[in-house]
Amino acid sequence: MLVGYARVSTQEQETHAQTDALRNAGVGFIFSEKRSGGSMAKRPALEEMLTKIGAGDTVVVYKLDRIARSLKDLLIIIERIEAAGAEFRSLTELIDTRSPAGRMFFQIVGAFAEFERELIRERTRVGMAAAMRRGVKMGRPTAMSEAEEAEAMRLWFTGDYTKIALARRYGTHISSIKRAIKRYRERHQPSLLDAA
Repeated sequence: MLVGYARVSTQEQETHAQTDALRNAGVGFIFSEKRSGGSMAKRPALEEMLTKIGAGDTVVVYKLDRIARSLKDLLIIIERIEAAGAEFRSLTELIDTRSPAGRMFFQIVGAFAEFERELIRERTRVGMAAAMRRGVKMGRPTAMSEAEEAEAMRLWFTGDYTKIALARRYGTHISSIKRAIKRYRERHQPSLLDAA
C-alpha cells in the first residue's frame, strides 16, 4: 500500500498542495500534520505512520524536506521504514529506495538539501547581525508605547489591577502584559553583586 506523509510548518497554512500531489500519485492513506520539522520527537503523525507501516508498504512524500530537516534525521527515518519492510519514495526528487542507485541518489540529495538549509541559516544569522549593528530592533514590536508600558507597570504594582484588566485597559493581549512585567523585573531586579 502507498502511505503518504505531508507536513507544513506552523507558519504555513495548509498541506493541500502536498496531499493533492500524493493522491494524484495513487496514495491511499495520508498522515498529515502542521508541525515544525526541527524535532522528530514533536511530530506525532510521523511517529504514528512509522509504527503502522509494514512489509509491502511504500512511504511517499512530496519532497524530502517534508519528512526530515537534516540528513541524520532522514537516514534514521529511512532506516525505520526499511526495518518495517517498507520502502520510500519522494515525488519531487524522483527518489525510490528500491534500488541501490536510488538509495545512493537519496543520500546525495539529502546531503545537498541539508547543505542548502545551513547556507540559508548562515545568511539569516549574518543578515540579522548586520541589522542589529545598524540599530534595527529585532523581534516583534511591543504592543504598547514606552509611556503606556511604564504606566501599566505602575498600575500593576499597586496591586489594584489584574493582568486581564490591564490588557483590556490598553487594548492588548494578556501575553503582552506578561512580557512587559517580565521586562520590568529584568530591568529593575538588583544584581547579585549589588546585594553582596
